[in-house]
Amino acid sequence: MPERLALYGGTPVRATPLPYGHHTITDADVAAVVQALRDDWITGGPRVAEFERSVAARVGAAHGVAVSSGTAALHLAAFAAGLGPGDEAIVPPLTFAATANAVLYLGATPVFADVRPDTLTLDPERVAEKLTRRTRAIVGVDFAGLPCDWDRLHALAQQTGARLIDDAAHALGATYRGRPLGALADLTTLSFHPVKHVTTGEGGLVTTDDAGLAERARRFRNHGITMDASERFSRGEWHYEMVDLGFNYRLTDVQCALGLSQLGRLDDALARRRAIAARYRAALAGVPGLALQALPEGSEHAWHIFPILLDLDRLAGDRRAIFAALRAEGIGVNVHYIPVYWHPYYQRLGYAKGLCPVAEAVYERLITLPLFPAMTDADVEDVLTAVRKVIDHFGR
Repeated sequence: MPERLALYGGTPVRATPLPYGHHTITDADVAAVVQALRDDWITGGPRVAEFERSVAARVGAAHGVAVSSGTAALHLAAFAAGLGPGDEAIVPPLTFAATANAVLYLGATPVFADVRPDTLTLDPERVAEKLTRRTRAIVGVDFAGLPCDWDRLHALAQQTGARLIDDAAHALGATYRGRPLGALADLTTLSFHPVKHVTTGEGGLVTTDDAGLAERARRFRNHGITMDASERFSRGEWHYEMVDLGFNYRLTDVQCALGLSQLGRLDDALARRRAIAARYRAALAGVPGLALQALPEGSEHAWHIFPILLDLDRLAGDRRAIFAALRAEGIGVNVHYIPVYWHPYYQRLGYAKGLCPVAEAVYERLITLPLFPAMTDADVEDVLTAVRKVIDHFGR
């Protein structure tokens, strides 16, 4: 007989809830931030450029442009790609809303193309169906940290001359056919939110091999101005010109000090994430009522999150019931993501449910398990114990 669930009065697996993600801050991180606060430049100084160079070098790109958030990075990329009124950008629905919002910010139209049911990444066949003469950009999302099929997406972008944008917010450290994500698309965006592989508190970055795109992005993050304060200072110059309608999306030296410190531990963080994911996959493969994200050959996953897919035909409860049961066991599961066009704002724009049936069906089955480097082996086993307990209870 299955063990009684905590949801119904049983003893929870954990007394202290385990979050789905959490940042890690070391003494070295704190010291780096303190030193930045004591130096001459708190913002707009040398650590910003150093952080940009370091991240770009890590991902094999020629240029990096640091900004205040992953959303700002998407906005920069969309602007640099030339999106504007009358243009279309193809985006997946299984992502955070910011991916599509960045298209709307510039007066362009997001066109949603469905995802693959196995990898949960943008389906190139569905993208091909959405291409028109108005397609200015194709935006792929490396869902959970798994690279899209970038070779096929690149070929599709070439058909129309569209720019290719990689939303790699989940995927710092991932590789595709032996190449790191960061220079496979025309523009790649990264996020440094606290639950990501590297954090600056809040922050983001755009990488590109195109010097013109990089310069356009740099201006956009600084009000559209041709020369920032540090350049004017170093040149002994006061004159500047605003040539674009940009934003203040600058990242501070204090945040970049934290990011540089964290970047030095990226390999360790990736190794721990991959070890946890490997334990999850070994323990959950073949469990009745569950399916896992497919891992195509040639791609190395970065494991920002660990999604599981419920086989609801084999379970006596829906996703909401299973989610609640896992939370009651002390496991801070989450759901990534509600299809973007299901949100009320997009509904008011006229996007109808049913546009992307695969993503919609996947969403109804998705649950995200906790995964972050500071998790202990005991934490991992608690997650697995709770999943087995709940699935056993709801199994038909």
